[in-house]
Amino acid sequence: MARNDPLLQPFTLKHLELRNRICSTAHEPNYAENGLPTERYRLYHEEKAKGGIGLTFIGGSAVVDRDSPPAFGNLHLWDDAIVPHFRALAEGVHAHGAAVMCQITHLGRRTANMTADWLPVLSPSCVREPAHRAFPKAMEDFDIARVVRAYGMAARRCRDGGLDGIEIEAYGHLLDAFWSPMTNRRDDEYGGSLDNRLRFAHQVIAEIRRQVGADYILGIRMVVDEDLKNGLRCEEGMKIARRLTADGGVDFVNVIKGHIDTDEGLSHVIPGMGTPAAPHLELAGRVKRELGVPVLHAARINDVATARHAVAEGHVDLVGMTRAHMADPHIALKLARGDEERIRPCVGVGYCIDRIYEGGDALCIHNAATGREQSMPHVIPKAEGRAKKVVVVGAGPAGLEAARVAALRGHGVTVFEAADRPGGQVRLAAALQRRGEIMGMIDWLEDEAVRAGAELRINTFAERAEVMAEAPDVVVVATGGLPNTSFLEEGENLATTSWDVLSGQAVAGQDVLVYDDNGAHPGVTAAEYLARAGSRVHYVTPERMLSPDIGGTNYPAYFRAFGQFGVETTVNRRLLGLRRNGNKLEAMLWDDYAKADHIVPVDQVVVEHGTLPFDELYFDLKDGSANRGEVDYDALLAGRPQPVGQGANGGYWLVRIGDAVASRNIHAAIYDALRVVKDI
Repeated sequence: MARNDPLLQPFTLKHLELRNRICSTAHEPNYAENGLPTERYRLYHEEKAKGGIGLTFIGGSAVVDRDSPPAFGNLHLWDDAIVPHFRALAEGVHAHGAAVMCQITHLGRRTANMTADWLPVLSPSCVREPAHRAFPKAMEDFDIARVVRAYGMAARRCRDGGLDGIEIEAYGHLLDAFWSPMTNRRDDEYGGSLDNRLRFAHQVIAEIRRQVGADYILGIRMVVDEDLKNGLRCEEGMKIARRLTADGGVDFVNVIKGHIDTDEGLSHVIPGMGTPAAPHLELAGRVKRELGVPVLHAARINDVATARHAVAEGHVDLVGMTRAHMADPHIALKLARGDEERIRPCVGVGYCIDRIYEGGDALCIHNAATGREQSMPHVIPKAEGRAKKVVVVGAGPAGLEAARVAALRGHGVTVFEAADRPGGQVRLAAALQRRGEIMGMIDWLEDEAVRAGAELRINTFAERAEVMAEAPDVVVVATGGLPNTSFLEEGENLATTSWDVLSGQAVAGQDVLVYDDNGAHPGVTAAEYLARAGSRVHYVTPERMLSPDIGGTNYPAYFRAFGQFGVETTVNRRLLGLRRNGNKLEAMLWDDYAKADHIVPVDQVVVEHGTLPFDELYFDLKDGSANRGEVDYDALLAGRPQPVGQGANGGYWLVRIGDAVASRNIHAAIYDALRVVKDI
């Protein structure tokens, strides 16, 4: 079946032979050092090449000039120092049979004025981008000439670095800002008619061809339809695509629909969980049919079935599975060997992309090895020496990852789980229907742990006796936490927690105050859940903004629901306590800035303030353990094994992970498990 899989068929792009139709489109993971793709960057892409991918794009929005300051760790294509790093990366990717290209761009107005070299941000006209909030300078003739030259020099550095081709980025950046009526209000030879608005793009392409030659592969990732009332619409976008490809100047088109000048717009260009698969695939198919050039597309194509459909039905020649490869860089390899069901799924959480847009490095919510290839394995090696008996208590994400890794190491693993199903707090997140896809990570972890030989005992509340009956060499406590209401000065017993609501243990009140002093998904999840259930919801936070720990592709869905269901929001108010007054509760709020009390009468107060460790078992086991629960941090951070079984008082080696340590997130829990257990 693998031989006949449409995804595994080779494809010739100009002169380049690709071994299959699967690619990872350009994105900036923010792994660069001083704008250069050093070892971490290289190993991230090499892993995908090892995993069988046909083509990987580097340098998402790699900048061609210094007046395009990096917005999220972009590569510096204006610097000759990048060439040897490109050579090393290209050699590493090619050694494993994949091709590699770089996306090049001038960010235009999609960056900040007051950063890097403090040069003015450029755009065709003085139209501010809401997302990055810079007021741009309208480009003068010398700006245009300089940037055109910079594109050509950047392309030459890619070629000299041994990369197989380049892709111009033209959605939400400088090049397409000349195309769109929203951003081009010029009255000179670069504005007005379509010919004029395309002049800059033609100049850029001509300069690139002058510097790298006609044989070098040049594609464009372009917006065909901005999906805005006064923006670039499909018919005109198709005309632009025809003109750019008509003379062979552009070798392939990577199709984009939508606009990214606002977070709400971005959430549709890069759709997350709860949205339809491949929402823009029909547009990509139209471009392919009408232009007759190779077409690539990526937008929520995060599973093999959707990707296979896209290729088999002729919508695309190459299918981008970018976030899917962050979850599992070995997709093609697993397909080729008939292990499709073992592919770690991308569940659409958007943790990767949201971290980038908040200035962090890209990390997968449930693959802690991605981006850490220097120290964390994607393929778990067998342990040397005798197999150990490992007991894991708790089958949330931390416990299941610990069980999976320990079993793959060849150890005997028993997992105790008090509930009737594994999943822990992830099951609460999945209570909101549009976020139900998140359970895919739990299903995969459970399947892989059991496949590797772990024994899962559900409905078993393990205490010290149950653990010790297994004669363990290693005990991993992953018991998680319990809702924290201890901050309340009074009325703690009157509070309802987000867990109560999302688990169905509490009946929703008619008039509900949701207090969120966490700032991540749980509080707004509970608020949306209640609003959809018919409650009148007043959402209160002590932060100066809503949901500060939720990134730009995720919060729009919450805010959309808040608007639809009339959720009222209040910032800068701290909940001090609760009192009963007749058949109402009084929420006592404090304004830190105005130094004023506010009493709000409601039917119910739902509190989200993280968790406190459920650690009774850990402390029951601590004194009998060899290490008394201590982890050697120097060894942990250096990637050396922990001194398991070498304690002065003998006994088992004990560790606690995830929320059993402190209230954190899913990624932290899984990373805890991987980096501790991988060396046992």
